[in-house]
Amino acid sequence: MNKLYFYNTLTRKKEIFKSIKKSEVGLYTCGPTVYNFAHIGNLRTYIFEDILNRVLFYNNYKVKRVMNITDVGHLTGDQNMGEDKLEKGAKRENRTTWEIAEFYTEALKNDFKLLNILEPNIWCKATDYIKEQIDLIKILEKKNYTYKTSDGIYYDTSKFKDYNKLSHLDLDTLREGARIEINIEKKNPTDFALWKFSHKDSKRQMEWGSPWGIGFPGWHIECSAMSLKFLADQLDIHCGGIDLINIHHTNEIAQSEGATGKKFFNYWIHGAFLNIEGGKKMAKSEENFLTLENAFIKQNINPLVYRFLALQVHYRKPMEYSQEGIKNAQKGLNHLYNQVMELGKEKGEVDNNFKKKFLEAINDDLNMPQVLGVVQELLKANLVDKDKLKTILDFDKVLGLRIEENLMQEKFSDQVQKLIDLRKLARDEKEFIKSDELRIEIEKFGYNIEDTKDGQRVKKI
Repeated sequence: MNKLYFYNTLTRKKEIFKSIKKSEVGLYTCGPTVYNFAHIGNLRTYIFEDILNRVLFYNNYKVKRVMNITDVGHLTGDQNMGEDKLEKGAKRENRTTWEIAEFYTEALKNDFKLLNILEPNIWCKATDYIKEQIDLIKILEKKNYTYKTSDGIYYDTSKFKDYNKLSHLDLDTLREGARIEINIEKKNPTDFALWKFSHKDSKRQMEWGSPWGIGFPGWHIECSAMSLKFLADQLDIHCGGIDLINIHHTNEIAQSEGATGKKFFNYWIHGAFLNIEGGKKMAKSEENFLTLENAFIKQNINPLVYRFLALQVHYRKPMEYSQEGIKNAQKGLNHLYNQVMELGKEKGEVDNNFKKKFLEAINDDLNMPQVLGVVQELLKANLVDKDKLKTILDFDKVLGLRIEENLMQEKFSDQVQKLIDLRKLARDEKEFIKSDELRIEIEKFGYNIEDTKDGQRVKKI
């Protein structure tokens, strides 16, 4: 195996990666709460996790990737207060919570396709694993980590040594953050709900029986239960955005290690925020979020432009969103596609010198800005074109920019290209009648269009 280095939030340093099982990796990536569309800040995190996944593949690891879907238990206040986000979303759209969860889960999967993000091996919904969550709470109860209040069963953080070992914040700072939402029944400000009781005067759409009463699981317990179920002996890497460090991931560690008595994941890797409006974090709660649909598709911009933009900033550094940045990324991606098209279509051999440079960059904590520099160096190098082509296509296993797919496409007029893009969008949204109408329009310009597993293929008649 090649030497592979990641920055580990747990130790606050870059470390050489060693998997628990030889040549295999267990990877858990925190997924969305499906009460609304994913915004492009969320998607930046999923792009970084996709790059990580692809880098592991490129280094010949067999990856078992698990991603959760939070469809219950995430309250509007992260400290166990407020309304369940799914219940709130259902009221907003006059649908059931189950319908909301299904709709926005499918929307996320569509975003993954548009951004060429590989799907995880296992999608796991919190509502499918209520029993496992209850069983985990029972273990914590037997070990005296829990106590009961009028609104639920809570984890007593004072009983867990090194509660702050992931956040590296002193406990007073964590307590101050937890006091934003006050619950006078909690023994400690940092204590968190494992199981919440349903309100007696109103019926929830999602609730279950438990040894403690009818209710629903807290937000944090799902990830512990599901990661232990699917990756019990492969707790290698846990990922997410940096906003999950101080509460969600800190609480996952406390409850998991409290229950098992064993270390919960060896490597914790976190991606930085996408900022908008002068350095302000993009978030649904701030109502300043953009989706792939309104920021790219409706503007007739290839969603892969956003992937290309994300590659230009190291995943641990904040990324700024701007229209100018998108325009520059669009030009840059088109330039890359044109550079590759000029190489022809004959493939040679992968150049080992450039492969070594590529490996050094991706294996140095996913240094994708450096990788893009290696790509440009390759394209300008004194090598035969067919070897350049084979090498860049090899690199695209990690870049994920669909370079070969673009290479097979012809250059079209703006009018034809717009029809092609609209048809792709129609098919993605399963509007097949509209798709067929657009096919007829494209054929009038002298082109046949074929749908393959890799996307549309358009050829001159």
